[in-house]
This record gives sequence, C-alpha cells and structure tokens, in this order.
Amino acid sequence: MTEQLIDPMTGEDMQTGEADGSAQTDAAPLPADDATNVAPEDGAEPVAVVETVLQKKQKAWAALPYDNVQILRLAPLSAERETGLRPLLFGCLSRISRHSKEISMLRLSVVFPDKKAGKSSNKLELWVDHREKTIQIVPHDGLITEPGNRGLGRLLMAQAVSWCSPKWNDYSLPSLELKTKLVPNDLARLRRDHALQAQGFTVTYNDGVQMSASCTAMRLESLGGDWNRDKIRIMDHLEAAHLLHSSDLNLKSQTGQINALNQKLELLQRDDNTMRFTIFTLIFFAIFQAGLLIWMATR
Repeated sequence: MTEQLIDPMTGEDMQTGEADGSAQTDAAPLPADDATNVAPEDGAEPVAVVETVLQKKQKAWAALPYDNVQILRLAPLSAERETGLRPLLFGCLSRISRHSKEISMLRLSVVFPDKKAGKSSNKLELWVDHREKTIQIVPHDGLITEPGNRGLGRLLMAQAVSWCSPKWNDYSLPSLELKTKLVPNDLARLRRDHALQAQGFTVTYNDGVQMSASCTAMRLESLGGDWNRDKIRIMDHLEAAHLLHSSDLNLKSQTGQINALNQKLELLQRDDNTMRFTIFTLIFFAIFQAGLLIWMATR
C-alpha cells in the first residue's frame, strides 16, 4: 500500500512504502569530524577516517625523548601511619615541549631510581589549542603521584602553570572530574583537595556524600605557579655537583672510619682468641690437678 505525497519545494510526486518498509530517504552528509564514528553499510565504500590536528600531533610527538632533566631533592619528613617512612630522596624531573602554529605541548615526568611507579604515575601533559584557545590536561582521570604526600603534585602543576603563563592567560581550562575511587581513603582525598585549592583550583562536590567532585578554573591567570619548597626542591647543576663532591668526601671519611674500626675489631678478636686459649689451658690444668689429687687420695 502506498501513499502519494507532494513535494512542497518541487511539486513532484513522491512514493513512500508503508507495508514493506522499503521507503528510501536521502541522508544528509556527515561532517568530517564525525567520520570516525560511522560504520560503512553493506556494499558501500568505507568512510575515510579524518584525524584532527590535535590527534595528529599527539601521534607525531608521542615518542619524542625528553630534552631537559633536572634533579629533585625530597626533604626527609616525619613518618606517617598511612604513608610510612618518608626519607630523603633524589629524583629526576624530565620535560619536553614542542610548539606549532596550532598546537603546543608540554610533557613532565618524575622518576626515582630503584623505585617502580605505575605507568601513568608522576606524569603530566598539557595540550594547548591556539585556535580554540583551550588547554587540555592529560591524564584525564587525574594526576597520580608516587610516593604520596611528598609535594610532587603541586610541583608538577606549578611547572605547568609557569610554562603557560603569561602567554596564554586568557585561555580556558576544561572542568576535570575527580574520581573518588582513585584515592584510598578520606585523608588522601582531603590532601588532594588541599593541593588543588592551594594551586588556585575550585573543587566542587556534586553530592552530599562526597563521592563525585569536579575541579574547575576560570582562567589560567587565576592559578599559582608556586609549590611547597620545604618538601621538594629543584637543584641546578652547580648545586648538584657540590652535593656530589660533599657526598664523595663524606663517603671517603666514613670509609676511613670504618677501616679504623675494622682494624680495632680484628685486634680485639685476636686478644679474645688469646684469652680463650689461656682460659681453656687453665681449665684443663685444673681438671688434671683435681684428677691427680683424687688418684693420690685413693692410693
């Protein structure tokens, strides 16, 4: 069964199928940015995947090596029940930045020797879109630092803000969703919120039980570029060389003290062996004398 319709634009007749569902309509063409989400129909040619400028740059700059490395000194802090011991630590702050007409990128990473961290831990990336005047933060699910409560989060955020300011102060930042499942307990959540608020972000909880929160900042110029320098400090090469020289002198001094103590210990061990031999000889002689006296008394 068909129904006759009149096209109001052309005045021509159009046939539409009702019973068999065989009506055909002309679909509007999809924009190029949505081409990646469209699957080709049977018999149709595959749709070409169109990448954005940001995606192309992310692929092109993904494997670039870091071009600047600085030494970090984490001050020794008192032990905590949650985080345990917090000794003196030295690490490396690595960075790389690239710029093009449309996109700018900053990648930061902190590595500690002899410490295994997660794949996404202690890493922060900024992708700046100069056409849209927006700044994208990676990872999207939040910055994870190991070890915790040592000032690494504020350091990375401050370095990123200093890299952006004051060139792009009028750029906007996206709102970030803070996932409660990424923090182990309420104390860690409070520390996270305090670090973000101290840096200039606004933390807003979406529910009364504080299970979901969002982190926002209206403009980049509202964020601070400082961190807790009592906890963590960036050392220049001259200071690092002086520290290595002092450590080498202290090591040699301690090595000499250890050698002197070892010599004294060896001398005491020789005296102890002499004393043991003398005592053993006296005991043997006393037993011999006692046996001799018993033999004489019985004879």
